[in-house]
Amino acid sequence: MVVTWDGPKDPANPLNWSWKRKWIATILVSLFTFISPFSSTMVTPALPVMSDDLDIQEGFMQQLVMSIFLLGYAQGPFVLAPLSEIYGRVTVLQYANLIYLVFNTTCGFAQTQTQILIFRLLSGIGGSAPQALCNGVLADVWSKEERGKGQAIYGMLTFIGPCVAPICGAYISSNTDWRWIFWSTSLFDVLVQLLALLFLRETFAPTILERKAKKIRKSTGRNVRTEFDTNERFSKILRKRLILPFIMMFTHPAVQAPSLYRAYLYGVMYLVLSTFPFVFENTYDQETTTASLNYLSLCAGFMIGLQISHPLMDGLYARFKAHYNVSEGLPEWRVPPMLLGGILCPAGLFIYGWTAHYHLHWVLPNIGCCILAIGLIIAFQCSQAYTVDSYEARYAASAAAVGAFLRTMCGFSFPLFAPRMYDVLGVGWGNSLLAFLTMGLAIASPVLLWFYGARLRAASTRGLSA
Repeated sequence: MVVTWDGPKDPANPLNWSWKRKWIATILVSLFTFISPFSSTMVTPALPVMSDDLDIQEGFMQQLVMSIFLLGYAQGPFVLAPLSEIYGRVTVLQYANLIYLVFNTTCGFAQTQTQILIFRLLSGIGGSAPQALCNGVLADVWSKEERGKGQAIYGMLTFIGPCVAPICGAYISSNTDWRWIFWSTSLFDVLVQLLALLFLRETFAPTILERKAKKIRKSTGRNVRTEFDTNERFSKILRKRLILPFIMMFTHPAVQAPSLYRAYLYGVMYLVLSTFPFVFENTYDQETTTASLNYLSLCAGFMIGLQISHPLMDGLYARFKAHYNVSEGLPEWRVPPMLLGGILCPAGLFIYGWTAHYHLHWVLPNIGCCILAIGLIIAFQCSQAYTVDSYEARYAASAAAVGAFLRTMCGFSFPLFAPRMYDVLGVGWGNSLLAFLTMGLAIASPVLLWFYGARLRAASTRGLSA
């Protein structure tokens, strides 16, 4: 006997959940996603004080305290994403969050440079689960036509987290000990964890059906299986799942192309974030707390960009479906708005760089950052939707793990060379270099995906029988 859904409208199927349950799942996993990027940059304004207390050298080592969280953040998905496709999204998400909670809290007790670096690295590994699993949750509960709504919330909190964090960090470190930056974040994380324990249900179809099959076996004694079961040993399934993200990263161009695109944009965002203290505190001679408020320009840009990306992405997708009169759309129909992002991102970088270079009014660099953020979120959302649409829900987490690894490695590494680059080129030419590179990549990538996306997907099947 094969256990499956009780018809196409089975309420146990996450795709058939009520809107209320879908939004509860989306908001809760997005809150987990908010916490991790928030933790990555919250220490930025407190780095000078932390450096004095923990004897950290200025420059590279100081930036490493911020960036090393992302190094751990990049490694975790390779294990956590495959495990979620065996044990379920919610189980893995909550256990991994406990690891983050423990080590983020211990960061507040660090007494040496080595301790803060190790604790930040380990908290990053635990905090990496949401970026690997949340795309899978969205694929589980939202149909392709509706998915833009869920991704809008997810994308908003993903990008706003690292922008709001330095503001909170500045005010906390100015009014109390820098250690409360970590402890206050842990308190918020406890609240989210408790809400998830109460209201977040499993969304992964194979896990839900396996639990249903277990109940049938227990009550009837019959030997039943689900439609997702294979005759392979558990150890073999586990081994296949654990290596699947690596197979995807090296042999699946449908993952590689959009993931590299998002990775570069993510790196640019973190590099720009790392420049705010010296631009607004040194160039514009603002106090630390006042300078931190300039991060709101990025938040405003992300909010505006989300109001554009979600209706534009879903609207175009629906229009293409109607035009071609098909029931199942193509992932390439997510691509056209990426061109808009490819124009706005370089424009924002030019404005930010040269207005700061010539010490023009402080509102002008903020306008540039706002334009940059609008372009980033549009391009990122569309590229992410392309990846999710290219793989069925059972492989979405593994595909997301590849993207998560590449983008967080860029987020980790880009700020490390920022001090040297801006020392040599200055903020004007440094941002211009980024703008020219962004212009080439962000315009060429959507063209490549639009014309060759089908071929890329056709060449991206290795390991999917797992």
